[in-house]
Amino acid sequence: MRIIFIGQAPFGAEALQKLITQDEEIVGVITIEDTPAQRQPNPVKQCAQEHRLPLLQTRLLKSPVAVSWVKELSPDLLVLAFVTSFVPQEMIALAPFGGINYHPSLLPKYRGGSAINWAIINGETETGVTIHYIDAGVDTGPILLQEKVAIEPDDTVKSVYFEKLFPLGIRMIAEAVQAIKDGTVRAVNQDESRASFQPVITPQDTVIDWHKPTAEIYNLIRGSNPAPGASTTCKDRQCRLFDTSRGTGRGNPGEVVDITDAAIEIAAGDGSLLIHVLQPAGSGKIPATEFVQTFELKVGDRFNA
Repeated sequence: MRIIFIGQAPFGAEALQKLITQDEEIVGVITIEDTPAQRQPNPVKQCAQEHRLPLLQTRLLKSPVAVSWVKELSPDLLVLAFVTSFVPQEMIALAPFGGINYHPSLLPKYRGGSAINWAIINGETETGVTIHYIDAGVDTGPILLQEKVAIEPDDTVKSVYFEKLFPLGIRMIAEAVQAIKDGTVRAVNQDESRASFQPVITPQDTVIDWHKPTAEIYNLIRGSNPAPGASTTCKDRQCRLFDTSRGTGRGNPGEVVDITDAAIEIAAGDGSLLIHVLQPAGSGKIPATEFVQTFELKVGDRFNA
């Protein structure tokens, strides 16, 4: 079965390597273009070059160049692993088996590009990986495989993705390809009555309202970690909050009620949160102790939206 692989980032590179190790016939690889600002080499490009695979770099899969390149390679299947560009119907139609995609949620819930963030922000206790066929919609195609993972109370986007969904997704992509090749796959249409779509998360979505319940703010911070961070202001300077845990103090919403060796305790609508890592505007992430010293923070100071 002739496969064109489309992906980016370390996840894409590991998925590609897994298919190569599984002895799949990879006839071409598409990944994003290099940019002058990138700090690290493109891992998917590196993997393709190491295995001497035909490579195309583009950010627009719907471009005539990309469609023509795929057509010349006559694939049986397109495999997508971490793809942020829309795949046109014209390209999907070039592969007799169509295309399959990795999505980090339990579809049809949480369609869209920030599924992990929104699941945590909304207080979900489970999520998972779905491998589905691609079609004209956004994450709307029939489901091939799906597995659940728990979202623990102290999980962040970082821990859910790297510790759970990343390795699970690599395995499931390979399993889906094998099932298609063997003819054992059984695709199931998504239940539209259960569908939800969330947009790509932005800093505007993660502004903290300290009057909200502690649990809601706690989930917002976890669901914004490692990016884009939950935003607030302190002493007229914007900052983003990352690592957090629940506190026991009380006070006016946004008020600093305690400062310890490891955290700044800030009052919320019905309790408090301990903030361990912050990022002032124009700076990198710093521990709470350094933030306290830099801004001469004291009990009674306030954080605001």
